[in-house]
Amino acid sequence: MEDRLTNIIVRLPAFLLAIILHELAHGYVAYRLGDDTAKRAGRLTMSPMAHLDPTGTLVFLVSAWAGVGFGWAKPVPVVTANLRNPRRDDILVSIAGVTANLAQAIVWAVLFRLALAAATAAGGGLAVTLARFCMIGVEINVLLMIFNLLPIPPLDGSHVAVRVFGINDPYVVERMRFIGLIVLFGLLMTGAFNTVWYAVGDPIVRVMTGM
Repeated sequence: MEDRLTNIIVRLPAFLLAIILHELAHGYVAYRLGDDTAKRAGRLTMSPMAHLDPTGTLVFLVSAWAGVGFGWAKPVPVVTANLRNPRRDDILVSIAGVTANLAQAIVWAVLFRLALAAATAAGGGLAVTLARFCMIGVEINVLLMIFNLLPIPPLDGSHVAVRVFGINDPYVVERMRFIGLIVLFGLLMTGAFNTVWYAVGDPIVRVMTGM
């Protein structure tokens, strides 16, 4: 029981930072490209309360209890019609979130290597705990990046796929949202996403951390 509670407490800061910067990146890039919907909705902020999704947070708590720590935030509202170049800019807005996660993963990986070097030099101690915390930061951000790149509505990858294939209907992703959620639920519940993680995500983590 104590170990599981500790697991949640340790993973929570990295999780919150990962999802906040992910959504903030979407909103900020959309704002710079002509759509101020996220700004007017109060989403261009670092406040967790502006971004937390009740269901996504509950999933995080349950999965962190099991040792994973996965969840999601409320999607930032974006009106593609307001973007200066909807087809191009929708792709840029969509990849902004995963780019934010990639950047965070890189930073966490650098800190991990520094902490690991310090732990090796000191023969353990606080640096070991810090290294483990940094490793969690890498894993969470790579996990969110890989997951959001799946071309399944309503994930970011579906927006990119729609634009790449030349589909200009701005509501096609939203209309397929329910079906996409069923598919995602199936991937998670059956463990099929684990195959994607071990094929793509885990090697990325290993390269970043040198482990």
